[in-house]
Amino acid sequence: MTVKAYGAHGGDQPLEAMDITRRAVGAHDVQIDIAYCGVCHSDLHQARGEWGNTQYPCVPGHEIVGRVAAVGAHVSSVRPGDLVGVGCIVDSCKQCEDCDAGLENYCDGMIGTYNFPTADEPGWTLGGYSQQVVVHERYVLRVSHPEAQLAAVAPLLCAGITTYSPLRHYNAGPGKKVGIVGIGGLGHMGIKLAHAMGAHVVAFTTSESKREAARDLGADEVVLSSSAEEMAAHAKTFDLIINTVAAPHDLDAFLTLLKRDGNLTLVGAPASPHPSPAVFNLIFKRRAIAGSMIGGIPETQEMLDFCARHGIVSDIELIKASEINESYERMLKGDVKYRFVIDSATLTA
Repeated sequence: MTVKAYGAHGGDQPLEAMDITRRAVGAHDVQIDIAYCGVCHSDLHQARGEWGNTQYPCVPGHEIVGRVAAVGAHVSSVRPGDLVGVGCIVDSCKQCEDCDAGLENYCDGMIGTYNFPTADEPGWTLGGYSQQVVVHERYVLRVSHPEAQLAAVAPLLCAGITTYSPLRHYNAGPGKKVGIVGIGGLGHMGIKLAHAMGAHVVAFTTSESKREAARDLGADEVVLSSSAEEMAAHAKTFDLIINTVAAPHDLDAFLTLLKRDGNLTLVGAPASPHPSPAVFNLIFKRRAIAGSMIGGIPETQEMLDFCARHGIVSDIELIKASEINESYERMLKGDVKYRFVIDSATLTA
């Protein structure tokens, strides 16, 4: 089956319209007509070959929402016409300890939605900047938000679960002080989710202009991270800080804000490493630095259901597929509040 898509033929080339092939629907497969696909910073890194492992042509996109078009003979979880989503995972080994625990995101055999090996043509996965996708039913998620919100649901499949997972893992909620570093695609979701969980939320930004916006998202306090005085006022008070920034920076400034046994979790993925933190900042208060990568399928479904109950969606700017290259440049400048989403109907425009 040939469908329209947008992708790159090389790291130094712009994304452009192309035709790609999707496999026939197997017994356990779900064919989805894609309505919208969010634009993640990882898409840019991968399309431009900044992580050094990109296969071309590269069709990015792992924040997919749409409607079920067809199902295989053994599929019982969804039916044609259902609203569904696909996130960052389209396959895994299904039998390791991580898969058994519903943590497919940590499976050594996890297959990402694009740029991962597959038997499908051309030999690696092609993502959601396209009209359709065919996915094993295990990795298809039910969407219970109103259809009118569907475009704004798309970024939940990456930005939402990337921040939800560590917040849940470290028990963010009433009585906990949680920091969110960066107010972008990931950060704005972290603020909304931590607020809905009942935590006291402090947003960190380098931009004075984002103070009011962060409060509107649900932050109880906003700290200018370049202000030594504002940072010092929060020393040794945080239970958890989620760092969403995708550029190398000094982590020690945030480590000193943690309580004893506090945790700094990194979810942003910079193209080069952060400077190494001072060991004594960890030792003296038994602080920890951790990483977290998206979430497994059960947790992602839990996140979507949580967001539906609390009326949470991403703040988005809807774009045409032909605007993706301009959007990448704007994303690099932080010129988006807070997530671009491609209207898949424009792939044929």
